[in-house]
Amino acid sequence: MTNEAALRSSMVGLALVMVLVWLWTQSLKKTVVTYAIGVSLIAGIVLPDWDFFDRSFSRWTYPVTAEERAAALSRKSQSSRFRVYPMRMVVYVTVYGYAVYRWWMFVTK
Repeated sequence: MTNEAALRSSMVGLALVMVLVWLWTQSLKKTVVTYAIGVSLIAGIVLPDWDFFDRSFSRWTYPVTAEERAAALSRKSQSSRFRVYPMRMVVYVTVYGYAVYRWWMFVTK
């Protein structure tokens, strides 16, 4: 799936969730919060600069060097959109799990 197709299907899914939240709660405020959380989650999962994050965790606080950029470009030929790294998964599950939990608590009030 290309980047544009992944973004498109994610946004359509978010639109469906927003419609369900609106039908369930009849609250514009909760629907707007759902939109904001959804766009944030989509931006964090579908759109990150993988060249930046596809490095050692200890290097995330430093800019991408020319050598790292060249290595990332050489890896682009390998067709693997998502690479599983334990530290990245821990950060994603923690941050997004908490965000979805808080959203659910807000919507179900």
